[in-house]
Amino acid sequence: MDLAGLIAFNVVTGIATLCLITIGLGVIYGMMRIINLAHGELMMLGAFTCIIATEAGINIWISIFVLSPLVVGIIGLVLERTIIRFLYGRILDTMLATWGMSIGLTGLIVTVFGNNVRTLANPAPSFGIGAYSTSLYGLVIVAVAVGALGSLFALLRLTKFGLILRATMERPGMAAALGIKPDTVYMATFALGSALAGMAGAVLAPISGVSPVMGVAYITRAFITVLGGGAAIVTGTGLASMLFGTIDELVSFKASPVIGSVAMLMTAVVLIRIFPTGITGRFLRRSL
Repeated sequence: MDLAGLIAFNVVTGIATLCLITIGLGVIYGMMRIINLAHGELMMLGAFTCIIATEAGINIWISIFVLSPLVVGIIGLVLERTIIRFLYGRILDTMLATWGMSIGLTGLIVTVFGNNVRTLANPAPSFGIGAYSTSLYGLVIVAVAVGALGSLFALLRLTKFGLILRATMERPGMAAALGIKPDTVYMATFALGSALAGMAGAVLAPISGVSPVMGVAYITRAFITVLGGGAAIVTGTGLASMLFGTIDELVSFKASPVIGSVAMLMTAVVLIRIFPTGITGRFLRRSL
């Protein structure tokens, strides 16, 4: 019974982790149709912002939830204004540009901080599940994932800003005719997705370690989840994270993390083969 409780906790934490990894990419790809190959590096920048701020004496929670998304959001805004804005509608060019951005950002961080893995102390204590002990930080990850999905849903559904975002992405010409500046909306959307990626990297920093190449570990999982979830950002991310996260954690427990990743990839291949437009492309088409 204790083991079952531990496995259930790990599954829920795995789902939340996958959701956090994906949500920033989901905003950029789901709304803008930009294949952002620098997503992992934006997460890496969030993790480095967190560890540098914490080492400077700033409270770790402020570093995670304020400084990291703010800094990476600003970086995303600059990248959109200087590079991405000239490539809308050119998918291959955008892929090459964001790939170049990922290499450049990694090289910059290696040059400044070196290629060493840095660690951040886990801010949460451990607790017991029967005979087993695990970190309470897993509950923090779950709470942040739920809060991020809920906040994004509320932003898109209940606010004027969200209405403008959705309208511009669906009908940019009509939005421009109504006095909305699509370029400004695109800039804000890319900055929002970047900020979410930065926060995700900061949240995961205490349990993953921080290095310039850490983004590579996240980008594949994020793309698999986005493609499996389909066009709906919130619903698609949530459903795909539940499916892939559960399979990954259960297979990893029975076999190994490598086999778990393979099982997740094979599930994604089968899912996309059956539903080429993802879960929400086939079902729940009107959801966010």
